[in-house]
Amino acid sequence: MKLKMVYSFLSSDINTIEKSLEETVKGESPLLQEASLHLLQAGGKRIRPVFVLLAAKFGRYDIEVVKDVAVALELIHMASLVHDDVIDDADLRRGRPTIKSKWDNRFAMYSGDYIFAKSLELMTNVQNPEAHQILSNTIVELTIGEIEQIKDKYRFEQNLRDYLLRIKRKTALLIAASCQLGAIAAGVEEEIHQKLFRFGYFVGMSFQITDDVLDFTGTEKELGKPAGGDLLQGNITLPVLFAMEDEKLHAEIVKVHEHMNSEEMDRIIQLIKNSDAIEKSIKMSDRYLDKALEVLAELPNNKARKTLRDIALYIGKRKS
Repeated sequence: MKLKMVYSFLSSDINTIEKSLEETVKGESPLLQEASLHLLQAGGKRIRPVFVLLAAKFGRYDIEVVKDVAVALELIHMASLVHDDVIDDADLRRGRPTIKSKWDNRFAMYSGDYIFAKSLELMTNVQNPEAHQILSNTIVELTIGEIEQIKDKYRFEQNLRDYLLRIKRKTALLIAASCQLGAIAAGVEEEIHQKLFRFGYFVGMSFQITDDVLDFTGTEKELGKPAGGDLLQGNITLPVLFAMEDEKLHAEIVKVHEHMNSEEMDRIIQLIKNSDAIEKSIKMSDRYLDKALEVLAELPNNKARKTLRDIALYIGKRKS
């Protein structure tokens, strides 16, 4: 079953958000608009807007109120992807040329800044100081995560704590904020929106670990980019950390550099896939997923809770 079927009852509101996303990135600069729409039309799971909508279902749900939050959070995510592609020198995203490869690095950075600024402009419609504080803290952490990723490139001696803190900042906190801000926009009481934050955090950690596993186990067609791309770009993910616990594998992996030929890189990827690193990574993802479901069980029993559970199970076990 496709992910969209899990939340098909939200299809009308998702369409509203898609239209709002397109309207929001339109501006006075045709080139910035073209670049933003290029990224937007590449698609995506729209996980963050969906979490905003479902969290809002625990309160006074009004699509006209919560859509600004949903669109703003998706735009922040999109902006971070544009910047990531510059940092990683990535030519493909979701099977399409990145803004960086279609134009250039400098233009990509300005495009990311433009998309980011549009998200903040949209959030001014939300009249809640707490929501703005949460979003500000999230953006600060996300930015630190971007810097840490640059600093940690090809740093093979990093440890598990370094990795977990990085994916918390880069992925989990924005998903957690999506859940919490959707609830706050719908007037949900603090105890509930704090639990939704924790749920989103645990799901986000599982989501990113699964992504990092798929970078080794997925095909180029499934990933929309070459398999093993993270390691080639110097991003040390959980499967790599676990694989390097083996001395022989460690000696092979530390040889990786950005100009390594494809045959040698494929050989190292296969060594990692043949080790127990993939299985150990999946088990850690499952532990975060279990924590998410434990928190979810404490929330009021409604259709939104069931859907959040189904989505969590889907993205934690997905194959692409």
